Amino acid sequence: MRRPPTTSIGGLVLRTPYWIFTGSLAVIFLFPLAWTAMASVSPHAGTNQTDGWGFGNYRTLAHYQAGIWQYLANSAFVSLTTVVLTLAISLLGGYAFARFNFPGKNVLFLTTLAILMVPYATMLIPLYVLLNQLNLQDSLIGVALVLTMFQLPFSTFMMRISFEAIPRELDEAALVDGCSSWAALRRVLLPAVKPGLITVGLFAFLTAWNDFMAPLILINDSSRFTLPLAVSNLRVQVQGVIDYGATEAGVVVLALPCIVLFLLLQRHYVRGFMSGAFKG
Repeated sequence: MRRPPTTSIGGLVLRTPYWIFTGSLAVIFLFPLAWTAMASVSPHAGTNQTDGWGFGNYRTLAHYQAGIWQYLANSAFVSLTTVVLTLAISLLGGYAFARFNFPGKNVLFLTTLAILMVPYATMLIPLYVLLNQLNLQDSLIGVALVLTMFQLPFSTFMMRISFEAIPRELDEAALVDGCSSWAALRRVLLPAVKPGLITVGLFAFLTAWNDFMAPLILINDSSRFTLPLAVSNLRVQVQGVIDYGATEAGVVVLALPCIVLFLLLQRHYVRGFMSGAFKG
């Protein structure tokens, strides 16, 4: 029997606690962002915006050393390179772990996941030495390779469960029709795991865009600084005085691409996390 529809008043009463709870969470999470945006244009003593509201702090940020556009370009290069490498390697790795049987598969997969248990900072010094031997130290490519390495365990895991959520009959039918394993992946499976790819790519971008530790250890040339590192250096001025206004402006510039990407890809991001959640 179908349940009778809930009355409008009864439904409102049932939904009100949910609205209050989610609204409270939204205020808690959005308040720091709103406060930072307001602080970046409000007057502060000891900053470039001492009188009235305006964009003096942003002008300070724009003309700091090599300029904000150089630092934005550096961050964009590192982030996009990390995303491309992470997507390519985790896609193939997840496909292999989900669809093929080979000796030592589970051991290799667990070894890959074990990288997550190693503290991030403890591996940067050995990687610094390795990149120096490969002539990739003090280069943006070297930073992107390091960030890709740290993204691969989670990304491979996500892509494996995304592939395992797809019925094997799909790629088996493609193989019967004459497709190779590569053609089945490209034509049949790739569209099906699109939400998982978007989730992996979004995580890789957010991590690479906001990472501070790897550029701090691996980059020496100030013209190659990423934006988080440049904002950190801009924060402390002469005699240790902190320029809060310019710092808040830098935080806003850092946050905007992340917010826009998340809002655009939110639907796919949730679907990607749900892939394989109810499998079996």
